[in-house]
Amino acid sequence: MINVQDLQNKSQDELFYFVGTDVVSSEKIIAPRYSYWRSVFRVFFRKKINIVLLVFLALILFMSFVVPIFCPYDTFENVHVAKTFNLSPTDAMNYFGGFSLKYILGTGNYGNSIAYGIMSSARISLLLATICAAINMTAGILMGAVWGYSKKVDAVMLVIYNIVANVPYILLITVLVYVIGSGFWQFVLALTITGWLPIAFFFRTQVMIIRDREYSLASRCLGTPISRIVSKNILPFLTSVIVTMLATELPSYISMEVFLSYIGIGLSAEVPSLGRMISEAQSAFLVFPWAFWAPVAIASAITIILYVLGQNLADASDPRTHM
Repeated sequence: MINVQDLQNKSQDELFYFVGTDVVSSEKIIAPRYSYWRSVFRVFFRKKINIVLLVFLALILFMSFVVPIFCPYDTFENVHVAKTFNLSPTDAMNYFGGFSLKYILGTGNYGNSIAYGIMSSARISLLLATICAAINMTAGILMGAVWGYSKKVDAVMLVIYNIVANVPYILLITVLVYVIGSGFWQFVLALTITGWLPIAFFFRTQVMIIRDREYSLASRCLGTPISRIVSKNILPFLTSVIVTMLATELPSYISMEVFLSYIGIGLSAEVPSLGRMISEAQSAFLVFPWAFWAPVAIASAITIILYVLGQNLADASDPRTHM
C-alpha cells in the first residue's frame, strides 16, 4: 500500500507532486489587461503615414502659435514705402538685406510679410475650427442622444430641423454676420448657432438604431435612468462614428472660413485670415503668384492633414480593426 506521507516528502523534481487547493485563487481569471484607447493608438501608429502627418501638423502648430509670439505680424508695417509692395521672395530679401524668414515668401499689396501673415492667419483659422468643432460636436452629440431617445423631444425637434434645414446655410451665416458683426467671436456664433443641428439629426438616427437593442431594453426593464443608458450603453458604441464625424467637421470649418472670407463675408479686416489673404491676392495672382499660392497651399495642407489624420483615427477606433 502506498504511503501518502512518503509521496509528499518526495523531491520537487519528481514528475508528479501534490498541489494544494485554494478556493480564492481558483476563482481568479488570468487574462491580459485590455485598454481600448491603447489598442486604438497602437493601430493608429501602425501606419507610418500618420507619424509623418503628425510631424507636419506639429510643425504647422509651432509656426502658427509659437513663432508669432516672437515675430508679430503687422499688415501695414511698410505701407509708407511703395518700393516694398508685391516683391518676390528674391527681391524682398535683397531689399531688406539678405536671407530672412520674414520675407522668404515675398511681400503683399502693402509691403506686408506674407510668411508672417500666413502664420498669424493659420493660427486664427485653427482656433476658429477647433472652437466651432468643439461647440457643434458637443451640442450635437448631447442633443442628438436625447432627440433619438425621447419621442416627445423628437416630435418638437423634427419641426425645428425641417424649418432650419430648408434655409441655405451660407445665406443664414451671411445674414448673421451682417446683423451681429464680423469679429472673431461673432463669426464663431454665426457658425455655431445652427451648425450643431445637422450633427444632432445624424446622431438622432444612430441612437434610434441602437436604443432598441437587447441590452438597452434590459437596462430599461431594470429601471436604469435614461441618462445612464445613453451615456453607458449608446454613446460608447458610437465612438468610431463620433471620431469620423469630427474628422470631417474640423477641416470643414477651415474651408468655410477661407471661402466666406474669400467672398467678403468672413472675418473683419483687422483679423488676419487665410481667406482674406487669398481674396486680396486673387486679382493679381498671375502677376504676383507668390502672394496667392502660398496661403492657398497652407490652407489646403492643413485641411488635408486634419482630414486624413481624422479618418485614420476613425478607422483605428473601430473595434473590428483590433481583432
